[in-house]
Amino acid sequence: MAATVRSFVALDLPDVHRRALAAHLDECARLAPGYRWVRADALHVTLRFLGHLEAPTLERVQRELDRVRATRFRLALDGRGTFGSGSMPSVIWLGIGEGLEACRALAGAVEAACQAAGTEPDERTFRAHVTLARQRTERTRVPELPEPPSLTPWTVEDFVLYESRLGGGPARYVPLAHYPLGD
Repeated sequence: MAATVRSFVALDLPDVHRRALAAHLDECARLAPGYRWVRADALHVTLRFLGHLEAPTLERVQRELDRVRATRFRLALDGRGTFGSGSMPSVIWLGIGEGLEACRALAGAVEAACQAAGTEPDERTFRAHVTLARQRTERTRVPELPEPPSLTPWTVEDFVLYESRLGGGPARYVPLAHYPLGD
């Protein structure tokens, strides 16, 4: 095992949604090559980015996440948005519609568990979204993009602790543990 593990906690998208978004992402990548478009199999809603953790801290995080109690909830992706300058955003994303408050509550419980495990508090305000693309170089304009496909709401049944492996191409996300939600 590496000296540290780059990790995060997230909600997965259903495979049917990933498949529906794959063609959309391919088309957007063709129209906006100045952005790094996320592979469909890597799409997720980040609840808490942990960064590089040493093994003992990661083990404490896993134990504390086991104690998180939350119920299943319905989640729906909403319209596209951006972070950064209007015509030259740094990030392009899909927002959350239905289930936003439940998602925020789960993110708060995950944050509390991570702090109980000894991680520093996350300074950033939680903003539920699915990252679609990141700007490759500063001041790249985003062209007119097609509307994302309409996706049906789904029931979130668990959350996942991931390892993020960098190098040799796009990041690979390896699930370390799944945490089921109650009824």
